[in-house]
Amino acid sequence: MVARREAAAAAHPDRRLDLGTTKIMVDGVAENQTAAMLTPYRDETGHDTCNHGLSFIDPERLREYVIALDAAGQQVHMHALGDRAVREALDALQSAREVNGDPVGRHHLAHLQIVAEADVARFADLDAVANLQALWATHEDQLDELTLPFLQDGQEARQYPFGDFARAGVRLAAGSDWPVSSADPIAAIHIAVNRAYPESTQPPLGGAHQRLDLETALAAYTSGSAYVNRRDHDTGSIREGYLANLVVLDPNPFAVAPEDLYRTRVTSTWIEGEPVHTASLEPRTAHHTSHPKES
Repeated sequence: MVARREAAAAAHPDRRLDLGTTKIMVDGVAENQTAAMLTPYRDETGHDTCNHGLSFIDPERLREYVIALDAAGQQVHMHALGDRAVREALDALQSAREVNGDPVGRHHLAHLQIVAEADVARFADLDAVANLQALWATHEDQLDELTLPFLQDGQEARQYPFGDFARAGVRLAAGSDWPVSSADPIAAIHIAVNRAYPESTQPPLGGAHQRLDLETALAAYTSGSAYVNRRDHDTGSIREGYLANLVVLDPNPFAVAPEDLYRTRVTSTWIEGEPVHTASLEPRTAHHTSHPKES
């Protein structure tokens, strides 16, 4: 355990960039039916096919790789969209814990489009971080035309189960998956809180119970991301002794209605207490496009 902690510490000295993370693509994406699912995809007529998506790495080999990476002090970042991919990734983390002991790498699963209800609590049990791309958690063309018609009944309710994670005490981080979708965190936070894009007439994706409250969504994009990047000792929060890496928002997002969050603007950005960007206060307008995922 000491050697693992030393290896993990050596991987991220006091600098802005380190090479202490290994990314593993566990599966593909649902739009082309390569996301790994526990149940089969359907065809255009609504009938089951033989296709359950792809596990890019054999689950036994995945466990071997994650055990070895964890033992070396590496953080493991797993791309997992389908519910089978999520389960295989969690199984690999469980095997690593059984072999190596409690993890030190702050391992995380990213995207998490469909997560079986039984697997939600396992994140907290395994100290696995749920890495959310909140911009995708809404009805939009790519989801409604290329994904939902080919999934089983009930799987719309399992799309991006952010609320379930929060209620289960899962640690949340959030990011954009830029450059394949917008890097704008305000646009993503709007969807995390509303489960719909601005001025949408669609119901909240997965139901209102999958919404995050604003404080939780903002924390995922600040202290949560600092934690998963192993910089929570000096960033991600405003407190004495921390680097003053800040943005100033207008209007105050806590002072506007949830459906108006998208109007919030970053007026200035500060790095280590120095201003690096100042923006004009032109009003935001509602804008929506489909958001492709990596493949």
